[in-house]
Amino acid sequence: MKTDQLIELLATQAGPAPRRAVQTRLTLAAGLGALLSAAAALAALGLNPGLLAMGSALAVKLAYVAGLMFGAARLADRVSRPATAWRGAALGLAAVVLVMAAFAATVYATTAQTQRSALLLGHSWVSCSWRVAALSLPAFGAVIVAMRGLAPTRPRLAGWAAGLLAGCLGALGYALHCPEWSPLFVLVWYTLGILAPAAVGAALGPRWLRW
Repeated sequence: MKTDQLIELLATQAGPAPRRAVQTRLTLAAGLGALLSAAAALAALGLNPGLLAMGSALAVKLAYVAGLMFGAARLADRVSRPATAWRGAALGLAAVVLVMAAFAATVYATTAQTQRSALLLGHSWVSCSWRVAALSLPAFGAVIVAMRGLAPTRPRLAGWAAGLLAGCLGALGYALHCPEWSPLFVLVWYTLGILAPAAVGAALGPRWLRW
């Protein structure tokens, strides 16, 4: 069969592309990654017995991580498609960080000066970021595998988005153990932990997500 005949055959008999294929692949990968990260957190670190007693502080923490997660998922969706605008998704991520930063600054300004260092350092600042990054590894692998079956044309940006999404899923898992309540702590150390796999994804994206 000649090449032009093969192209014509594929073009006329391939059928329509599956709808929502990108969302389905990324949702399944994120769901699997979230389960694995949560299981690893519970197995390695244990559940914080005072989790529910944190009340609104826990709600703020989860809202921040969830906001980043949905923003990262939207960005990953956009960059997994060729020639698709992605800057709106990036602006959404920036907005989540800015809102959290404004809230953290308000809490910091209304706290006694002698207690402000505790808002930043808490009891676990040394271990928080690397634990978030470590717990993101299962999700990172799942999201990368899902993206490899799609069509990212900006592999470095796609790798960054994959790592960012995985970092958010790792942060959700770590939140099951984390005793910290300060929004400033969450803003700084959770964000650093989330950005670590994003940086790895950006570095390895051109190799792992290349067509």
